[in-house]
Amino acid sequence: EDDGGYSVRVPDIDGCVSQGDTLEEAVEMITEAMGLCLEDCDENYPVASDPSTLELEPNEFICIVPFDMLAYRKKYDRRAVKKTLTIPAWLNTIAEEQHINFSRLLQSALKAKLGLE
Repeated sequence: EDDGGYSVRVPDIDGCVSQGDTLEEAVEMITEAMGLCLEDCDENYPVASDPSTLELEPNEFICIVPFDMLAYRKKYDRRAVKKTLTIPAWLNTIAEEQHINFSRLLQSALKAKLGLE
């Protein structure tokens, strides 16, 4: 706690710091900062420290912040990725006659297959 607000740092991620006027806002902001920092890790994520081994300064305390990279990506990574695929011509003809949106169908099928719905 610092001057009516909160400064937050993640000791296991270099440079991962943020702040907020309230503890709730500070946790929200550090969650976003964690996502930004971890985007560049190529899934070689740092191992979390044992909280009992961290040395604290006066006015510091430990707050465990849960982080879900998949949820972060769903919220912030809206890029579209073009995929090339092949299907039999007869199936393509029928699907087009039915005005099937191939991208939407593929996304729905992948989410269902991966249990992400």
